Amino acid sequence: MKNESETTVYSLDKREAMPETEPFRIHVASEVGTLRRLLIHSPDRGLGKVIPSKAQDWLFEDIVHLDMMRRDEYDYYVKLLLYFLDPDAIRGKIASLGPDSDRAFFKPDHEAYFKSDKVIDIQLLLADILQDEGIRTRLIATICGIERAAFRTQQLLSQFAPSELAKIMISGSLPDRTMLFAPLPNFIFTRDIGIVINDHILLNKPAKLARTREALLTQYIFFYHPLFADYQDKIIEIPDNEYAFLLSDADTNRDVTRSTLEGGDVMMIAKRHLLIGVSERTTLYAAQQVMRIVFSKNLVDTVTILQIPKKRDYMHIDTIFTQVKRNIWVLLGSLARTGDEAKKRDVIHFFAPKDVSEDLKILQFIKGLEHKPIEIENLEDLLTDISKNDLGATEPVQFIYSGNNEFPFGAREQWTDSCNLLALKDGVVVGYDRNEKTAEAFRMAGFDVVGAKTLLERFEAGVSSPETIENTFIMLPSAELSRARGGSHCMSLPLWREEL
Repeated sequence: MKNESETTVYSLDKREAMPETEPFRIHVASEVGTLRRLLIHSPDRGLGKVIPSKAQDWLFEDIVHLDMMRRDEYDYYVKLLLYFLDPDAIRGKIASLGPDSDRAFFKPDHEAYFKSDKVIDIQLLLADILQDEGIRTRLIATICGIERAAFRTQQLLSQFAPSELAKIMISGSLPDRTMLFAPLPNFIFTRDIGIVINDHILLNKPAKLARTREALLTQYIFFYHPLFADYQDKIIEIPDNEYAFLLSDADTNRDVTRSTLEGGDVMMIAKRHLLIGVSERTTLYAAQQVMRIVFSKNLVDTVTILQIPKKRDYMHIDTIFTQVKRNIWVLLGSLARTGDEAKKRDVIHFFAPKDVSEDLKILQFIKGLEHKPIEIENLEDLLTDISKNDLGATEPVQFIYSGNNEFPFGAREQWTDSCNLLALKDGVVVGYDRNEKTAEAFRMAGFDVVGAKTLLERFEAGVSSPETIENTFIMLPSAELSRARGGSHCMSLPLWREEL
């Protein structure tokens, strides 16, 4: 019988269990508590299949150079995550893991893979569950059904080993590069497939058909992988409108009937406070359903719903603001109070078309008093209240604006994810190096601004360490990553953060 202090992890190349010394914990109650465990997905061969004529259908703005994205950019993200979350897996190896290495260390199907239980690639989990013949058969059939594949394709897929089959299901292509299905280039944005709310897992419902297979694979992983066995009764699925199938196609596209929600629109911002965005990708109906469920399960006391302009520029709420520190936030000035102030000062703004900030609406609901929501005037007021009253910040609340709030850099850098930052711990965040004006704003706010490569060299030399650094903006190489329209916040699904 397994000891209660152990959990089970399965490796690709070994069927036997490997005991851990601590339970596999899942718990997130803030955006800035020290990060201890997360799900990621490294860029796979499917990204190299995106072509210009299909890029927007597959939710990309551009085509990317896959090898450069991996070697020169995303690998640095993985090395940073490991140094902060699982340093024993990476310490002393940085010099041998540069862009010129064979990258075996970063490949989930390779025996040299780092196999961390703190930084977990979703491809590895998929390969694990595909070792079960029953799961394998059902998942192949289901995917071939939704992709309208031939029966012979099902027979072909059943012949592959679990590790290769996982790659095929994600990339859509065979080892010889033959394409069977569309790729899943957005799978690198693991934030959108699920969110941890305290010790519960909310499975999301993507708005676009291009992400249907992602949602299916995610369901199978969370419901069948042994890592999540103790959380089966804590997985939340968002219900569809029970009458939706009776409505016309035109009506089912309305926000009041559709139930779509993506993780970039959900922030577990404090222990008893959940933020939900209503956006291009998340409907009001879905937000209401989540609010009903989390209140009924007593997971939170407060739900704040933010309606943002339904524009591709913004997409999710984490593209217009994220938290940096207990008392510090980065946000887009044109959707904040500064946008209103600029409009008052500038005659050109006065005569300009309606400002997008007027489409920002914020309603706060308290459990038991849902019929009396509180209307909050602007984003800074909401974030200030969270810092002071939910998180107990004693220092003055500060705002760092995209592009240092200078025209036209605010909008330009927001497009390349200046507001989409992942906090590794309180005050230490990862962003993109191309957002130079935003980096300047961080310097002005007293932050150390340092490139990922330089920081890793400092760690290796013992000059600095993840435990000792404070108030730091880490710049990730981003020429190719930024083309995908998602930042470090999007590329993470935190499973465990320490409580503030």
